[in-house]
Amino acid sequence: MTPYTVLVLLVVAERFAELVVARGNAAWSRARGAHERGAGHYPAMVALHTALLFGCLVEPWAADRPFLPLLGWPALVLVLAAQGLRWWCIRTLGPRWNTRVLIVPGLPLVTAGPYRHLRHPNYLAVAVEGLALPLVHTAWMTALGFFLLNAALMTVRIPCEDDALACARPLPAPDAAP
Repeated sequence: MTPYTVLVLLVVAERFAELVVARGNAAWSRARGAHERGAGHYPAMVALHTALLFGCLVEPWAADRPFLPLLGWPALVLVLAAQGLRWWCIRTLGPRWNTRVLIVPGLPLVTAGPYRHLRHPNYLAVAVEGLALPLVHTAWMTALGFFLLNAALMTVRIPCEDDALACARPLPAPDAAP
C-alpha cells in the first residue's frame, strides 16, 4: 500500500498547490471588482474533497483491500488524465481560475482550451479523479460515496456557476452610445 499512499499524498500536495493558485487568483479577481457566488456551498465542497482523500487512505487499510492490477492500473491512468485536464483548465483560465465562484465584471467567457469542447471541464476532471483515485487501490465504497455526493453537489454548483457567468456580461465600451 505504500506506493498508493505516496500517490494519495501527491494528490494532497497538488490540492495545496491549487489552493495557493486559487488564493492568488482570488486576490487578482477581487482587485478587479469580482463578486462571489455560492459561498454557502463552498464548505461542503471542501469537506467532500477532504473526505475523498481521507477515505482513499483509510478504506484500503481498514477493509484490507487488495491492489487489483486490472482495476488499479487503468484507474491510475484516469487519475493522471484527470490531473492533466485540471491543469489544462487552470492554465487556460489563468488568473480567472478559482475554487470559488468569483466573477470579474466585464470579462468575456473563455472559449479556448478545454472550454472549446465542454462548458465545465474542471468538473469532469473532479468526477473522474473522485472515482478513479479510490479505485487505484480498490476503495470502492469511497469511490461510490464520492460519486453520489459529488453528483448532488454539482446540482448546486453548476447552476450557481452558470447563473454567475450569465450575469457576467461584458461592460459597454466607454465611448459606446447608450
